[in-house]
Amino acid sequence: MSKPRQSLSQGLSASIAQKFIADPKSVESSQTLHIQQIQLPTKQPRRYFDPEKQAQLVKSIREHGILEPLLVRPLENGNYELVAGERRYRAAQEIGLSEIPVVSRELDDQQALQVALIENLQREDLNPIEETEAILDLLSLKLNISTDEVGSILNRANHARNRNQEMEENVFLQFETIESVLSGLGKFSAESFRTSRLPLLNLPADILKTLREGKIEFTKARAIAQVKNEDQRKSLLKLALSQNLSLREIKQKIQEFNFIEKETPPIKNYVQRYSEIGKQLKKTSVWNEPSKRAKLDKLLSQLEELVGKVDE
Repeated sequence: MSKPRQSLSQGLSASIAQKFIADPKSVESSQTLHIQQIQLPTKQPRRYFDPEKQAQLVKSIREHGILEPLLVRPLENGNYELVAGERRYRAAQEIGLSEIPVVSRELDDQQALQVALIENLQREDLNPIEETEAILDLLSLKLNISTDEVGSILNRANHARNRNQEMEENVFLQFETIESVLSGLGKFSAESFRTSRLPLLNLPADILKTLREGKIEFTKARAIAQVKNEDQRKSLLKLALSQNLSLREIKQKIQEFNFIEKETPPIKNYVQRYSEIGKQLKKTSVWNEPSKRAKLDKLLSQLEELVGKVDE
């Protein structure tokens, strides 16, 4: 019997929450810190901040102050690292606040990233790219391997499964850990994460940027990325954003591109044919026959006229 999937609050955060309950000293009461005592983490799930939403938050804090304390953890140098609440932190900086309310907790690197990820996932603040990269960072910390190696483990496990082969012991253990972490998040299985999220990181740079900024849904982005012609892809992306095209409309545009390419022979075919005709003319005896020479002269004049009009 398979185990029921845990929710966010019951999964990764449960062990952390239990640690604080068991040891009340690990959680300090709400306090205020000078903003210069707080530094940003090196790894942070959220990497894009919507300017409009941020402006609204700045306005709210300017009028009402910071209503929810930021979560920080103490560092050995006497300062504190921000764990959750970067939007509030940035807004406080913009307003020029010197003191901000915080809750300080003793967290190691892995716990801090877990809490930051869970907090953002619960608020549904992360776009698909940020979410994917944050989960990879979390798995990387958990397994003590690079994010590229995490993807490799998922692919090797899938390869073994498809061939009905047993996984190597180390791969099997790492894969079990990945499944456990993803189950705790309650959003993906190992296979769904491999097939639906890892491919996002290989999207063209312009589409990745648009996804990071939350300007387009990832289903639409993946569809547009299938267009191989770079000019057509950029044109379609721009059109999808300006006219808010539906996924169905985007797929229709892609079909139109494919139809045009199929119906229109590549330019190099015409150039090749013209080159072959030129070679044949050098060898032919058509020049010795007045009627054929006259016809050829007429055809060349028509070709010159056609090319001239095209270039105008």
